[in-house]
Amino acid sequence: MKDIRDAQYVAHRSDGSIVRRPMSPHLQVYRPQLTSVLSIGNRLTSIAISAGTLLLVWWLVAAASGPKAFATVQHVIANPIGLLVLFGWTVSLVYHFYAGIRHLVWDSGHGFSLPATHRSGWLTVGLTVATTLLVWAIGLSLWLGA
Repeated sequence: MKDIRDAQYVAHRSDGSIVRRPMSPHLQVYRPQLTSVLSIGNRLTSIAISAGTLLLVWWLVAAASGPKAFATVQHVIANPIGLLVLFGWTVSLVYHFYAGIRHLVWDSGHGFSLPATHRSGWLTVGLTVATTLLVWAIGLSLWLGA
């Protein structure tokens, strides 16, 4: 019995002879590399940003609806899980921002060499960590100081 996938990997040359196309390696073959991890991270952060934006919309609607609705949302956001979600949303926003700048630089035709992609990748990660911690340090100091 023939495997149905054979049809995808067997082809004919212009002279009629048969040639077998190579199979693409799957994820198990690849070792994680900085560029691939950052690319996947960029896609995942866009999903997290969308989910976090729904939380922001909920907060804004509650603020417009009145003190009781706003207090409910504040209670949900102020608990440890809510703060963790908010922290993740902040990381996603900041990372997506810096990754977007990195892609704009690439769009200008710069930074394609392997050393440059590694430098810009680690710079993106470093700036994400530093900016997120700075934003949260300022935010927490204002929130706890109030």
